[in-house]
Amino acid sequence: MNIQDVRKLAASDMQAVDDLIRQALHSEVVLINQISEYIINSGGKRLRPIIATLAARACGYAGTAHISLAAIIEFIHTSTLLHDDVVDASELRRGRETANTIWGNEASVLVGDFLYSRSFQMMVALDSMPVMRILADTTNRIAEGEVMQLLNCHDPDTTEAHYMEVIRCKTAKLFEAASRLGAVVAHQANEVEQAMATYGLHLGTAFQLVDDLLDYTAATDEIGKNIGDDLAEGKPTLPLIHAMRHGTPEQAAIIRHAIETGGREQIEIVTQAIASSGATHYTAHLARQQADAAIQAVEILPDSEFRQALIALADFSVNRTN
Repeated sequence: MNIQDVRKLAASDMQAVDDLIRQALHSEVVLINQISEYIINSGGKRLRPIIATLAARACGYAGTAHISLAAIIEFIHTSTLLHDDVVDASELRRGRETANTIWGNEASVLVGDFLYSRSFQMMVALDSMPVMRILADTTNRIAEGEVMQLLNCHDPDTTEAHYMEVIRCKTAKLFEAASRLGAVVAHQANEVEQAMATYGLHLGTAFQLVDDLLDYTAATDEIGKNIGDDLAEGKPTLPLIHAMRHGTPEQAAIIRHAIETGGREQIEIVTQAIASSGATHYTAHLARQQADAAIQAVEILPDSEFRQALIALADFSVNRTN
Protein backbone atom coordinates (compact mmCIF):
# COMPACT_ATOMS: atom_id res chain seq x y z
CA MET A 1 0.00 0.00 0.00
CA ASN A 2 1.40 3.44 -0.97
CA ILE A 3 0.46 6.92 0.21
CA GLN A 4 -2.11 7.32 -2.58
CA ASP A 5 -3.81 4.10 -1.45
CA VAL A 6 -3.83 5.40 2.12
CA ARG A 7 -5.47 8.64 1.07
CA LYS A 8 -8.09 6.74 -0.92
CA LEU A 9 -8.88 4.56 2.07
CA ALA A 10 -9.21 7.60 4.34
CA ALA A 11 -11.00 9.78 1.76
CA SER A 12 -14.53 9.42 3.09
CA ASP A 13 -13.55 10.16 6.68
CA MET A 14 -11.24 12.99 5.63
CA GLN A 15 -14.02 14.62 3.60
CA ALA A 16 -16.11 14.62 6.78
CA VAL A 17 -13.14 16.08 8.67
CA ASP A 18 -12.73 18.85 6.07
CA ASP A 19 -16.45 19.66 6.24
CA LEU A 20 -16.28 19.91 10.03
CA ILE A 21 -13.15 22.05 9.88
CA ARG A 22 -14.84 24.56 7.59
CA GLN A 23 -17.92 24.62 9.79
CA ALA A 24 -15.89 25.09 12.97
CA LEU A 25 -13.69 27.78 11.41
CA HIS A 26 -16.60 30.16 10.98
CA SER A 27 -16.37 33.40 12.90
CA GLU A 28 -18.13 36.74 12.72
CA VAL A 29 -14.67 38.30 12.55
CA VAL A 30 -13.68 38.43 8.89
CA LEU A 31 -9.91 38.41 9.49
CA ILE A 32 -10.18 35.18 11.47
CA ASN A 33 -11.98 33.55 8.55
CA GLN A 34 -9.40 34.83 6.05
CA ILE A 35 -6.30 33.68 7.92
CA SER A 36 -7.82 30.39 9.09
CA GLU A 37 -8.91 29.46 5.56
CA TYR A 38 -5.53 30.48 4.17
CA ILE A 39 -3.49 28.28 6.51
CA ILE A 40 -5.91 25.33 6.58
CA ASN A 41 -6.05 25.24 2.78
CA SER A 42 -2.33 25.72 2.21
CA GLY A 43 -1.65 22.20 0.97
CA GLY A 44 -0.48 20.42 4.10
CA LYS A 45 -0.22 16.64 4.26
CA ARG A 46 -2.94 16.36 6.94
CA LEU A 47 -1.05 13.37 8.36
CA ARG A 48 -2.15 13.92 11.94
CA PRO A 49 -5.91 13.86 11.26
CA ILE A 50 -5.45 10.96 8.82
CA ILE A 51 -3.68 9.03 11.58
CA ALA A 52 -6.55 9.75 13.98
CA THR A 53 -9.15 8.41 11.54
CA LEU A 54 -7.13 5.36 10.48
CA ALA A 55 -6.22 4.48 14.06
CA ALA A 56 -9.87 4.54 15.08
CA ARG A 57 -10.88 2.35 12.14
CA ALA A 58 -7.97 -0.02 12.74
CA CYS A 59 -9.23 -0.40 16.31
CA GLY A 60 -12.68 -1.37 15.02
CA TYR A 61 -14.47 1.94 15.62
CA ALA A 62 -17.65 2.44 13.59
CA GLY A 63 -18.96 5.73 15.00
CA THR A 64 -18.31 9.38 14.11
CA ALA A 65 -16.52 10.88 17.14
CA HIS A 66 -13.16 10.25 15.45
CA ILE A 67 -14.09 12.94 12.90
CA SER A 68 -14.22 15.55 15.65
CA LEU A 69 -10.97 14.24 17.14
CA ALA A 70 -9.23 14.52 13.76
CA ALA A 71 -10.45 18.11 13.31
CA ILE A 72 -9.32 19.01 16.83
CA ILE A 73 -5.88 17.55 16.13
CA GLU A 74 -5.62 19.60 12.92
CA PHE A 75 -6.67 22.81 14.70
CA ILE A 76 -4.03 22.31 17.38
CA HIS A 77 -1.41 21.63 14.71
CA THR A 78 -2.43 24.68 12.67
CA SER A 79 -2.33 26.96 15.69
CA THR A 80 1.24 25.83 16.40
CA LEU A 81 2.21 26.56 12.78
CA LEU A 82 0.91 30.11 13.04
CA HIS A 83 2.82 30.68 16.27
CA ASP A 84 5.98 28.92 15.02
CA ASP A 85 6.19 31.08 11.92
CA VAL A 86 6.06 34.21 14.06
CA VAL A 87 8.70 32.92 16.50
CA ASP A 88 10.96 31.81 13.62
CA ALA A 89 10.23 34.89 11.48
CA SER A 90 9.48 32.47 8.62
CA GLU A 91 8.46 33.90 5.26
CA LEU A 92 7.66 30.70 3.37
CA ARG A 93 5.75 27.53 4.25
CA ARG A 94 4.54 24.84 1.82
CA GLY A 95 5.63 27.03 -1.07
CA ARG A 96 3.43 29.97 -0.04
CA GLU A 97 3.96 33.12 1.95
CA THR A 98 3.34 32.60 5.64
CA ALA A 99 0.32 34.23 7.27
CA ASN A 100 2.56 36.52 9.32
CA THR A 101 4.21 37.75 6.14
CA ILE A 102 0.82 38.72 4.68
CA TRP A 103 -1.16 39.86 7.72
CA GLY A 104 1.53 40.55 10.30
CA ASN A 105 2.69 38.88 13.50
CA GLU A 106 -0.08 40.22 15.72
CA ALA A 107 -2.89 38.84 13.57
CA SER A 108 -1.17 35.46 13.15
CA VAL A 109 -0.66 34.99 16.89
CA LEU A 110 -4.24 35.97 17.73
CA VAL A 111 -5.78 33.75 15.05
CA GLY A 112 -3.57 30.93 16.29
CA ASP A 113 -5.09 31.54 19.72
CA PHE A 114 -8.58 31.39 18.16
CA LEU A 115 -7.88 28.00 16.57
CA TYR A 116 -6.38 26.69 19.79
CA SER A 117 -9.34 27.78 21.89
CA ARG A 118 -11.80 26.50 19.28
CA SER A 119 -10.17 23.08 19.54
CA PHE A 120 -10.91 23.07 23.27
CA GLN A 121 -14.53 24.03 22.65
CA MET A 122 -14.77 20.97 20.39
CA MET A 123 -13.10 18.77 23.02
CA VAL A 124 -15.67 19.82 25.62
CA ALA A 125 -18.48 19.00 23.18
CA LEU A 126 -17.23 15.38 23.06
CA ASP A 127 -17.84 15.16 26.82
CA SER A 128 -15.02 12.67 27.39
CA MET A 129 -12.63 13.17 30.31
CA PRO A 130 -10.00 10.75 28.87
CA VAL A 131 -9.97 12.77 25.62
CA MET A 132 -9.69 16.05 27.53
CA ARG A 133 -6.87 14.69 29.70
CA ILE A 134 -4.83 13.38 26.77
CA LEU A 135 -5.19 16.53 24.69
CA ALA A 136 -4.57 18.87 27.63
CA ASP A 137 -1.37 16.98 28.48
CA THR A 138 -0.39 16.95 24.81
CA THR A 139 -0.77 20.68 24.25
CA ASN A 140 1.17 21.39 27.43
CA ARG A 141 4.06 19.17 26.30
CA ILE A 142 4.06 20.80 22.87
CA ALA A 143 4.43 24.20 24.53
CA GLU A 144 7.31 22.88 26.62
CA GLY A 145 8.97 21.53 23.48
CA GLU A 146 8.66 24.88 21.75
CA VAL A 147 10.32 26.63 24.70
CA MET A 148 13.09 24.01 24.82
CA GLN A 149 13.73 24.55 21.11
CA LEU A 150 13.89 28.29 21.67
CA LEU A 151 16.49 27.76 24.39
CA ASN A 152 18.52 25.54 22.04
CA CYS A 153 18.63 28.15 19.27
CA HIS A 154 22.16 29.43 18.61
CA ASP A 155 23.57 26.84 21.03
CA PRO A 156 26.07 24.59 19.20
CA ASP A 157 26.58 22.54 22.38
CA THR A 158 23.07 21.09 22.24
CA THR A 159 23.36 17.32 22.65
CA GLU A 160 21.68 14.66 20.54
CA ALA A 161 19.72 13.53 23.61
CA HIS A 162 18.37 17.03 24.20
CA TYR A 163 17.51 17.41 20.52
CA MET A 164 15.57 14.13 20.59
CA GLU A 165 13.66 15.25 23.67
CA VAL A 166 12.67 18.47 21.91
CA ILE A 167 11.27 16.72 18.85
CA ARG A 168 9.45 14.17 20.99
CA CYS A 169 7.65 17.03 22.75
CA LYS A 170 7.33 19.50 19.90
CA THR A 171 6.30 17.16 17.08
CA ALA A 172 5.87 13.52 18.08
CA LYS A 173 3.53 14.22 21.00
CA LEU A 174 0.68 15.30 18.70
CA PHE A 175 1.20 12.22 16.51
CA GLU A 176 1.06 10.15 19.68
CA ALA A 177 -2.22 11.77 20.74
CA ALA A 178 -3.77 11.29 17.29
CA SER A 179 -3.12 7.55 17.21
CA ARG A 180 -3.82 6.97 20.91
CA LEU A 181 -7.21 8.70 20.69
CA GLY A 182 -8.21 6.29 17.93
CA ALA A 183 -7.94 3.50 20.49
CA VAL A 184 -9.62 5.58 23.22
CA VAL A 185 -12.69 6.39 21.12
CA ALA A 186 -12.94 2.69 20.19
CA HIS A 187 -12.86 1.76 23.91
CA GLN A 188 -9.90 -0.53 23.44
CA ALA A 189 -8.03 -2.13 26.34
CA ASN A 190 -5.18 -0.19 27.93
CA GLU A 191 -2.62 -2.47 26.23
CA VAL A 192 -3.92 -1.47 22.80
CA GLU A 193 -4.16 2.20 23.77
CA GLN A 194 -0.52 2.21 24.87
CA ALA A 195 0.56 0.40 21.70
CA MET A 196 -1.19 3.02 19.57
CA ALA A 197 0.45 5.78 21.58
CA THR A 198 3.82 4.11 20.96
CA TYR A 199 3.06 3.95 17.24
CA GLY A 200 2.33 7.66 17.06
CA LEU A 201 5.34 8.68 19.14
CA HIS A 202 7.79 6.74 16.95
CA LEU A 203 6.08 7.83 13.73
CA GLY A 204 6.20 11.49 14.74
CA THR A 205 9.86 11.19 15.71
CA ALA A 206 10.71 9.60 12.36
CA PHE A 207 8.76 12.32 10.54
CA GLN A 208 10.64 15.14 12.28
CA LEU A 209 14.04 13.52 11.78
CA VAL A 210 13.36 13.37 8.03
CA ASP A 211 12.04 16.95 8.08
CA ASP A 212 15.30 18.14 9.64
CA LEU A 213 17.32 16.14 7.11
CA LEU A 214 15.36 17.49 4.14
CA ASP A 215 16.26 21.02 5.23
CA TYR A 216 19.76 20.26 3.88
CA THR A 217 19.15 17.66 1.18
CA ALA A 218 15.95 18.63 -0.67
CA ALA A 219 15.20 21.32 -3.23
CA THR A 220 13.21 24.43 -2.28
CA ASP A 221 10.43 23.58 -4.74
CA GLU A 222 10.12 20.12 -3.16
CA ILE A 223 9.86 21.08 0.52
CA GLY A 224 8.03 24.37 0.02
CA LYS A 225 10.45 26.44 2.11
CA ASN A 226 13.93 27.86 1.77
CA ILE A 227 16.81 25.39 2.06
CA GLY A 228 18.79 25.99 5.22
CA ASP A 229 15.96 27.65 7.13
CA ASP A 230 16.97 25.75 10.26
CA LEU A 231 20.54 26.98 9.92
CA ALA A 232 19.37 30.55 9.31
CA GLU A 233 17.41 30.36 12.57
CA GLY A 234 20.37 28.89 14.47
CA LYS A 235 18.63 25.57 15.14
CA PRO A 236 21.09 22.78 16.05
CA THR A 237 19.27 19.84 14.45
CA LEU A 238 20.64 16.30 14.30
CA PRO A 239 22.42 16.60 10.91
CA LEU A 240 24.40 19.53 12.31
CA ILE A 241 25.04 17.90 15.69
CA HIS A 242 26.37 14.74 14.01
CA ALA A 243 28.46 16.67 11.47
CA MET A 244 30.12 18.68 14.25
CA ARG A 245 30.88 15.48 16.13
CA HIS A 246 32.23 13.46 13.19
CA GLY A 247 33.40 16.04 10.65
CA THR A 248 36.81 17.66 10.46
CA PRO A 249 37.79 20.30 13.04
CA GLU A 250 37.44 22.93 10.31
CA GLN A 251 33.92 21.75 9.44
CA ALA A 252 32.94 21.67 13.11
CA ALA A 253 34.18 25.22 13.61
CA ILE A 254 32.22 26.50 10.58
CA ILE A 255 29.01 24.77 11.70
CA ARG A 256 29.45 26.02 15.26
CA HIS A 257 29.84 29.60 14.01
CA ALA A 258 26.84 29.23 11.69
CA ILE A 259 24.63 28.03 14.56
CA GLU A 260 25.83 30.81 16.84
CA THR A 261 25.25 33.58 14.31
CA GLY A 262 22.46 32.24 12.09
CA GLY A 263 22.15 33.01 8.38
CA ARG A 264 22.79 31.00 5.22
CA GLU A 265 26.18 32.42 4.24
CA GLN A 266 27.94 29.09 4.84
CA ILE A 267 25.12 26.83 3.62
CA GLU A 268 27.14 25.14 0.86
CA ILE A 269 30.02 24.28 3.18
CA VAL A 270 27.59 23.09 5.84
CA THR A 271 25.68 20.82 3.46
CA GLN A 272 28.98 19.36 2.21
CA ALA A 273 30.01 18.70 5.81
CA ILE A 274 26.69 16.98 6.52
CA ALA A 275 27.20 14.68 3.53
CA SER A 276 30.89 13.91 4.06
CA SER A 277 30.61 13.31 7.82
CA GLY A 278 27.94 10.64 7.41
CA ALA A 279 25.27 12.81 9.06
CA THR A 280 22.86 12.22 6.19
CA HIS A 281 23.08 8.45 6.55
CA TYR A 282 23.02 8.61 10.34
CA THR A 283 19.87 10.74 10.51
CA ALA A 284 18.10 8.64 7.87
CA HIS A 285 19.08 5.45 9.73
CA LEU A 286 17.64 6.73 13.02
CA ALA A 287 14.44 7.74 11.23
CA ARG A 288 14.15 4.24 9.77
CA GLN A 289 14.61 2.73 13.23
CA GLN A 290 11.81 4.91 14.56
CA ALA A 291 9.51 3.96 11.67
CA ASP A 292 10.23 0.26 12.25
CA ALA A 293 9.38 0.67 15.95
CA ALA A 294 6.07 2.28 14.94
CA ILE A 295 5.30 -0.64 12.62
CA GLN A 296 6.12 -3.15 15.35
CA ALA A 297 3.73 -1.38 17.74
CA VAL A 298 0.66 -1.92 15.53
CA GLU A 299 1.25 -5.67 15.32
CA ILE A 300 -1.06 -5.86 18.32
CA LEU A 301 -4.00 -4.99 16.04
CA PRO A 302 -5.85 -7.55 13.92
CA ASP A 303 -4.84 -7.45 10.27
CA SER A 304 -6.96 -5.08 8.19
CA GLU A 305 -6.55 -2.56 5.40
CA PHE A 306 -6.50 0.15 8.09
CA ARG A 307 -3.59 -1.48 9.90
CA GLN A 308 -1.79 -1.80 6.57
CA ALA A 309 -2.42 1.91 6.00
CA LEU A 310 -0.81 2.76 9.35
CA ILE A 311 2.22 0.70 8.31
CA ALA A 312 2.32 2.49 4.96
CA LEU A 313 2.30 5.87 6.73
CA ALA A 314 5.35 4.81 8.75
CA ASP A 315 7.17 3.90 5.53
CA PHE A 316 6.04 7.14 3.88
CA SER A 317 7.39 9.19 6.78
CA VAL A 318 10.96 8.11 5.97
CA ASN A 319 10.78 7.68 2.19
CA ARG A 320 9.26 11.06 1.32
CA THR A 321 11.08 13.87 -0.47
CA ASN A 322 9.04 16.76 0.92
